[in-house]
Amino acid sequence: MRVILAEYQDAPVVHNLMLQAFKEYEHATPPSSALSETVESIEQALNKGEQAFISYMEDQPVAMVRFTLNDEGIYFFRLSVIPQMQGQGLAKALIAKLEDYARAQGKRISECKVRMNVPRNIELYRSLGYVITKEMLGENRNGFSLPIVTMEKKL
Repeated sequence: MRVILAEYQDAPVVHNLMLQAFKEYEHATPPSSALSETVESIEQALNKGEQAFISYMEDQPVAMVRFTLNDEGIYFFRLSVIPQMQGQGLAKALIAKLEDYARAQGKRISECKVRMNVPRNIELYRSLGYVITKEMLGENRNGFSLPIVTMEKKL
């Protein structure tokens, strides 16, 4: 697996991977706001300091994760693995790359937010050493309220 730090022109790849991975949530209540993002909105985010890693296998993009750095740590979101490649450790490998990158930037905490009604994602992060630090009713980018947890790991 080869992992690259995305550039502005990689927004279509980031968008496509995200849509493939989040399609399973199109009928969730509420549906994932990831599905309403556009290539243009991702380009704008990348131009404003958001970053992303893209994983390739045999020159084909198979996974990605978007993130931002803050004073203490790294906040990641939209972790996406295409459906046919799920369950093969790609998400764990991508998070390990993300954590190594954060450490190299002098960051001490890795953080993400997870829907409470998706226990497999909570368990994935727990298996990597993340702990729930907060439960709350959050609002997604489409304005829908949903119960979420914040999960953190000390790096």
